[in-house]
Amino acid sequence: MAPPTMTSELAKTFDPSAIEARWYAHWEANGLFRPERPDAQPFTIVNPPPNVTGSLHIGHALDNTLQDVVVRYERLRGKDALWVVGTDHAGIATQMVVERQMMERQDKRTNYSREDFVAKVWEWKAESGGTITGQLRRLGCSMDWSREQFTMDPHFSAAVTKVFVDLYNEGLIYRDKRLVNWDPALGTAISDLEVETQDVKGGFWHFRYPLADGVTTDEGADHLVVATTRPETMLADMAVAVHPTDARYASVVGKEIVQPITGRRFKVIADEHADPELGSGVVKITPGHDFNDFEVGKRAGIAAGDMLNMLDAGAAVVQTADGLVPDEFIGLDRFEARKLVVQRMKEAGFLIPHVDKDGAEHDAEPRTIATPYGDRGGVVIEPWLTDQWYVDAEKLAQAPMQAVRDGRIEIVPRTWEKTFFNWMENIQPWCVSRQLWWGHRIPAWYKEDGTVIVAESEAKALALAGPGAKLTQDEDVLDTWFSSALWPFATLGWPEQTELLERHYPNDLLISGFDILFFWDARMAMQGLHLMKEVPWKRLYLHGLVRAADGAKMSKSKGNVVDPLGLIDRFGADALRFFMCAMESQGRDVKMDESRVEGYRNFATKLWNATRFCQANGIGASQTVAAPPATLPVNRWIIGEVTATLAALDKAMADLRFDAAANAIYHFVWDTFCDWYLELIKGNIDEETKAVAGWVLDQIFVMLHPFMPFITEELWHAQGTRPYELIVARWPDPRAESDASAKGEVEWLIELTRSLRTAKNELGLPPGAKLEAWLATPSDTASRVLETSAAALERVARLSAVHVTPAPNGAAMQVGAGSDALVIPLEGLIDVEAEKARLAKALAASEKEAAALAGRLANASFVQRAKPEAVEKARADHAHHSAEAERLKAALDRLG
Repeated sequence: MAPPTMTSELAKTFDPSAIEARWYAHWEANGLFRPERPDAQPFTIVNPPPNVTGSLHIGHALDNTLQDVVVRYERLRGKDALWVVGTDHAGIATQMVVERQMMERQDKRTNYSREDFVAKVWEWKAESGGTITGQLRRLGCSMDWSREQFTMDPHFSAAVTKVFVDLYNEGLIYRDKRLVNWDPALGTAISDLEVETQDVKGGFWHFRYPLADGVTTDEGADHLVVATTRPETMLADMAVAVHPTDARYASVVGKEIVQPITGRRFKVIADEHADPELGSGVVKITPGHDFNDFEVGKRAGIAAGDMLNMLDAGAAVVQTADGLVPDEFIGLDRFEARKLVVQRMKEAGFLIPHVDKDGAEHDAEPRTIATPYGDRGGVVIEPWLTDQWYVDAEKLAQAPMQAVRDGRIEIVPRTWEKTFFNWMENIQPWCVSRQLWWGHRIPAWYKEDGTVIVAESEAKALALAGPGAKLTQDEDVLDTWFSSALWPFATLGWPEQTELLERHYPNDLLISGFDILFFWDARMAMQGLHLMKEVPWKRLYLHGLVRAADGAKMSKSKGNVVDPLGLIDRFGADALRFFMCAMESQGRDVKMDESRVEGYRNFATKLWNATRFCQANGIGASQTVAAPPATLPVNRWIIGEVTATLAALDKAMADLRFDAAANAIYHFVWDTFCDWYLELIKGNIDEETKAVAGWVLDQIFVMLHPFMPFITEELWHAQGTRPYELIVARWPDPRAESDASAKGEVEWLIELTRSLRTAKNELGLPPGAKLEAWLATPSDTASRVLETSAAALERVARLSAVHVTPAPNGAAMQVGAGSDALVIPLEGLIDVEAEKARLAKALAASEKEAAALAGRLANASFVQRAKPEAVEKARADHAHHSAEAERLKAALDRLG
């Protein structure tokens, strides 16, 4: 397929929407995202698979932009760059989407068999899933779509099943009764990542628990006081705990308590979980409904199977194993049960009221409580004791920790290493089962006597079970993080030993948000090292979050969510991509700033207009990779600047400093090339300059392409007929070094021009006014400029003449360039005395205002008590007046 544009005159106005869709379609249709390079050095990166239900949000835009910059950069450097792409089946999210659609039709999942419902989910996936893949294309992501993956593709599902069976047979997967985050709305266990903590106004109740058998404390009390934010859980209390060193309760440790509502007798135990400084120092222990209590219970010798459970899957009260929950509580919702527990304890005289500052009594002390909610179910999460499948994460965590220690895995930035080790060293068993129908069904079957058989298929399970056995498959599916942990190698064909796997594993780099370091990144490291005996990737880059302009976290409830597709519609994908890179500084959070995105749209427009200028002056596509021959200082200088920019860009990319890379190419394009080089060559564009300018422009297109792929590809082709698209061009190789003499001359001319422009502005002279200057003893650099660049001096610096003689007497100003000081007479240009008076008056006013503001800011009372915005305004005003005073002083000094 021919490129969308060949040599052409560019439109006057840059319109990103006119070029983006057609260039992307061309790249994809021609297989340019993974050109055939069997002999090239491989480079591999895998995309964190977005949920098949998802759509592009601003976090995706950052994550995928950074990946695309790296992939395009490595592709231009000639590597066999593979960017693996695909989507995650997203068990909970996808099942919820389909069930919600069914509810809209007055239908529900339970009206169907499991198989029929799963078939409906597949239908939804075929019709509506994968919206985000089209949106990634709009962002310009150059993924290998020909090998797009899905975590429930047949080959991937086979890999998942094999891993489960193998880990089970190795003793690394097991079934256990433990507490999990239970979402009563969804009826499934969920991961920590799917739990959102919200501050909720609640209460802190205090109750008396009587000691049994007439026992009293040393102080004569016949009861212990416990406090709780969840009174309903006392229906399943199994102990109260005090700190081992708490002398107040030493005499009652080992004695029994009688729980007032259930009549259950249990012991007072000593455990360090109890804080002597908090409340009474006594805590009630409900091991079946609290994560901390679960650990206390285990330390007290209570087996998980013996821990009492008082709730069903919908968080309604059920009878405990000992049958002691009064009938009136059975079937109540947990929060209704809370009210009734408080009422009954109050009626029986066991509630200790809270007395507020006014002396009024209340049942509970008001408290704001950090409460866990399910991010999808939208209800309070309940710690629930249930049988689930677990991975022995502690054993699997050892190899990744060693790989980070010995450098086989480099975490960038390194500041995340401490967090990584802290979590991995304290890792808990990984619950991998979910109570859903959509997902990888757990390959475990149960015999009638409860014996479990794990096998890759029902046929194999029957063979292991023996003749006549009746088997029932486990109803649960696997956590989606279990399958996505295999992403770096299962996407390459594993467990088959494919050529692709051999060539592209381990991956070179993973780019990920820090928020999934443990949920995905660490688990890939565990599975990769255990199953492949090799790290999944050599480097792990963790970026921050994209926040609102004021630094707040984006959320729909706050109304500060930014739609990246809306930004692309307004400013173009290139501008959004460049913003993301320019703001990404080694993992720090990115503050959203639409004005900056607009600014990078203006940057693209500046390059567009610079290319139009080149076309108008006969400057076209370069015919050489190496820098062309150059004799003129301005051409020798710009070739050296390309070389320096390239070195800075390469170093930044090697260090994964996206901000430094963007900054290097931005300033070269805007300042060096557009503002100075093109200005310096105007009116003097000979054949040498055409060749050099065309070559420099080509180097810009190539260096900028990873960041702004659309406009650079368009301009690449608009400049002339090319044998290949920019996306597969060669990375710059100038084979030239900086020319110190040329660099000195041009920088001297630039410094002089800037000094003159500043001086004119300070003195109120028109910017275009042509002046004469005197330089009695020019430096060697100045002499060369005067000899070779007289035309540029007049056109750019607006000096009609520079006299190499002493300056005439009279009022004059001095401007500096390098070590030279040029004298410019002012007689006839301005009224020097009047200008001095004006400047002196303005200086006095600015100094007075700056001093007043400095005094206000030095006043601790003002800084501490004034509104933050008032303090910030005072600081900004002080900085403005201080700078203005310095400017005015400099202007007076120029006048002598």
